[in-house]
Amino acid sequence: MLPVTSKYNVVLTYGTFDLFHVGHVRLLRRLAELGDRLIVGCSSDEFNRIKGKTCVMPFEHRAEILMACRYVADVFPEDSWDQKVGDIHRFNADVFAMGDDWAGKFDELSAHCDVIYLSRTENISTTRLKTVMRNWEDTAGKTTV
Repeated sequence: MLPVTSKYNVVLTYGTFDLFHVGHVRLLRRLAELGDRLIVGCSSDEFNRIKGKTCVMPFEHRAEILMACRYVADVFPEDSWDQKVGDIHRFNADVFAMGDDWAGKFDELSAHCDVIYLSRTENISTTRLKTVMRNWEDTAGKTTV
């Protein structure tokens, strides 16, 4: 029996990865299964401000958590929307892959590598976790005995 080989060598993805949760783990595992090496662009704090996102954890913490994940080979800062083409060539990425909440938004990158959108883990998101935390904080201060 011949050994099973991966379809791609280098898989490239991007994200903020704030409040690292099981949805992130599952997506990273599925991304890693697409190839031999998963390289992750983690949105910098400055870029998140440009996008209008507020993070609980600073970039350095999010990058360290990603590097600790067994599915991730390397992490680098994502500083702008337009760096992706350069990153594809810098890392010799064979495929650019994102969660399907981004479906269609990066199709133009198919001129440089394959583009794949994977389904997200249902009912799990950082936005949902932040909402639950805000609701808990709001009710925790209003508890009466």
